[in-house]
Amino acid sequence: MMEPSINDPQARGHRVPEQPAGYTPGHDDPYYDMGWTGGQVTGPEHQAFDPYGAQGYDPYGAPGTDPYAPGHAAAYPVPPTGLAAPAPGTYPAPYPAPHQEQPYAQHTAQARVPETQEPAPWPPDTDRPGADAEAADAEAAADDEPGYHIPPTPDAGWDMAHSRRRGWVSRAVLLCVLAIQAVLSLRLGNTAFQDEALYLRAGHSELDHLLHGTELPTDYDAFFSGSAVLHPVLAALVDSAFGLAGARALSLALMLGTTALLYSFTRRMFNERVALGAAALFAVTQSTIVLGNFATYDAAALFLLALAAWIVVRTDRRPVAVVLLAAPVAALAVGVKYASGLYLPTLVVLAVLTAWPHHGRRSLWRGALLAVAAAGIVGAGLLTTDVLSGIETTTTGREHGTESALALLRRSLAWGGLLFATACLGAFSYARRGRMNESPRSLSLSGPGPRWRFLVGVLLCGTAVLAPAYQMYLGTGVSLFKHVGFGLLFAAPMAGIGVSRLVGAHFRYPQLGILLWVVMLCAGLAQSTWRFGVWPDSTQLIRTIEPEVNAKGRYLSATSEVPAYYLREKTSARQWFGTYSFDYKDARGAVHTGRDGYKRALDDGWFDLVVLDGVATGATGETEAFIAERLKGSAHYRLLATIPFEHSGGTGIYRVWAKR
Repeated sequence: MMEPSINDPQARGHRVPEQPAGYTPGHDDPYYDMGWTGGQVTGPEHQAFDPYGAQGYDPYGAPGTDPYAPGHAAAYPVPPTGLAAPAPGTYPAPYPAPHQEQPYAQHTAQARVPETQEPAPWPPDTDRPGADAEAADAEAAADDEPGYHIPPTPDAGWDMAHSRRRGWVSRAVLLCVLAIQAVLSLRLGNTAFQDEALYLRAGHSELDHLLHGTELPTDYDAFFSGSAVLHPVLAALVDSAFGLAGARALSLALMLGTTALLYSFTRRMFNERVALGAAALFAVTQSTIVLGNFATYDAAALFLLALAAWIVVRTDRRPVAVVLLAAPVAALAVGVKYASGLYLPTLVVLAVLTAWPHHGRRSLWRGALLAVAAAGIVGAGLLTTDVLSGIETTTTGREHGTESALALLRRSLAWGGLLFATACLGAFSYARRGRMNESPRSLSLSGPGPRWRFLVGVLLCGTAVLAPAYQMYLGTGVSLFKHVGFGLLFAAPMAGIGVSRLVGAHFRYPQLGILLWVVMLCAGLAQSTWRFGVWPDSTQLIRTIEPEVNAKGRYLSATSEVPAYYLREKTSARQWFGTYSFDYKDARGAVHTGRDGYKRALDDGWFDLVVLDGVATGATGETEAFIAERLKGSAHYRLLATIPFEHSGGTGIYRVWAKR
């Protein structure tokens, strides 16, 4: 196979249009004088024509030779294939104007412009392979400056440091969590529970005693599980202005504050994602939902414990003495509810652990200062008040019940087991791997060691079992659902880590976290609805007995606190007696207690009104049944009304007897 000639225009990358066989050029053809016939140049004087020879064209691409540079003969059309190489420097004269086509004359003029001027570009050969790519490269090269600048890329696509944007996004999510918590609490509705009515009525009595010197109907501190002059007085002030709804709204504000403080100190210890997980799980538990619409001092005690924990964690980098700010708050929590003292050791140990990475062994002094200061304030309160008998009656010296430990364990697991299990998962994973940030830079950081992480997990998760274990020891389930919530407050940060580890880095498995939260939400909804329906609605009962009461009568009721609260404008607390305990002094001065006292009082027609509901169980339920049986054959009383009601345990009937 013959090698192509270097004089061949097609071999040099130029395309020569094909002419039909027997083609004869006309007078307007630029090759007319060259003797073109049938695709060949027949003129002998043109056999040695070389349009590139004068410029020293090197067909093999020698440096410095560019056939398209200004002044080169490449502006002329390429001769057809088969021309012999002419002698260098022999160029044909320019073609006459009559024989030039307009495009050819235009390009000829452009080729002969002075080298000081910029020549017009040769029309691109779009049919040549790679012409489009060369045109694109030429356009890109023509732009001396880019239209934009790419900023330098960091080695990590996100920053471990806190940013204002991330902070505001996290707070927005927290607001959504708090809104959900508020809606879940406010959806519950019922008349005042026995405990709510008791504390609010006691608060009004304490207010009258403080402001007007009115004698107290009884020594509330002797049997209250918290000081009667703290939360009951505050709730009574709100109740005077806004009623029961206002007192419950106060509890809601305190519970929302508890969740917000939980988020804050969890974020300080770990990060935003863990804090949001802890707050979201804590907000949907039964105890949190119920206490958010329950006018008792449990919400205030929880808030103060959360505030004390927040101060302890927030001051971990400050001087050791700053931790003393948490001492009065922790002592006040104990005064509001005596059972809060069960969590003072947790606060002390937490003060040591949170400060250890920053102060080392000096953090031991931090814990000692907090313990001594809190104990000193609590001791001073015991010496200056009469609450010691109440502490013994309701907390330290409480009578043992008959409920089995297994039954109490089942209740505790049903009301907080899922959050506790998530917390144990978080504590275990945190002890194994302490990395809390997804940034690759965090791999090279030295955070708290495994021993510290293990101790933090054991402390927070272990605190959750204190109240259930103590009530199993006592054999009673009284207020267990509320006390479970106290422990969950401290276990929630570990539960937040558990949720974060379930979801994974970069939200790899968000469905697991969503599933866990939805299951806890459904459980909290069902349990709180059942809890708020344990007691019957007393609206119809109050309407029935209101015309029968006055400021001089004596009234016996199974839940005497409820009518005493609602009818406090017409009666005083001294006029109401319950079925829990009773002492009766007959006409001869003899004192009768218990069932004998009820029997003597009913036989003498001492009560003006008797209200029974049949809801109570245990010894109180037996006493109520005894009273009902005694009333059936009494000549002093008549059945005034029967009012049916519904509650979580089924249905019941209010029975009202009036004195004949």
